[in-house]
Amino acid sequence: MAEQTKKIKVLIVDDHPVVRIGLRTMLDSEDNISVAATAGSAKEALTEVQRVKPDVVLMDLRMPEKDGTEVIAELRRIQPDIRVLVLTNYESDDYILRALQAGAMGYLLKSTPQEEIVRAVEMVHDNQRCIPPNIAKRLSETVGRVELSHREIEVLTLVAGGLSNKDIARRLFISDKTARNHVVSCLTKLSANDRTEAATIAIRRGLIHLPE
Repeated sequence: MAEQTKKIKVLIVDDHPVVRIGLRTMLDSEDNISVAATAGSAKEALTEVQRVKPDVVLMDLRMPEKDGTEVIAELRRIQPDIRVLVLTNYESDDYILRALQAGAMGYLLKSTPQEEIVRAVEMVHDNQRCIPPNIAKRLSETVGRVELSHREIEVLTLVAGGLSNKDIARRLFISDKTARNHVVSCLTKLSANDRTEAATIAIRRGLIHLPE
């Protein structure tokens, strides 16, 4: 019994039954890992994490009811010390960045070999980040591109609200030229072609939020 308590308790969250079964079989074959439960939706995941209190949640980002990054944030609110490892087919920069910002400690693709998935579970359980080199490189490039200053975020929020450069200057008590320079900087950092695209990208990535 003492040996059993030392195992890493894992909750598997994926909306495909075949994937859940495959991951469970794989992880349960490891001496130091035990699958405590599986869940096929965000609601089930939130219920199971309270019931079994897992050490690690291995989860996909596509949930039937809500976005996976929202689920990660909610899981961490319920159990702050929980470790979340993403295992998904989605490898876009936005998905990676949003998942890590929400609190995931690792990000793997479903094409990852079995031994690497097992190792990743062990690493995040030990409070180590697990991000493959190719994903880490893309992430650093993305973060570098979208690191907006506080003032740039203010300016983009006003752009998204439909204000012109002159209106933005008046609202923020800055010159028209300074407002224009901030807008140009935002376009460059977001690799956007125009003001509308910059605002759209910023909203999608969660960099700015429009008032309700």
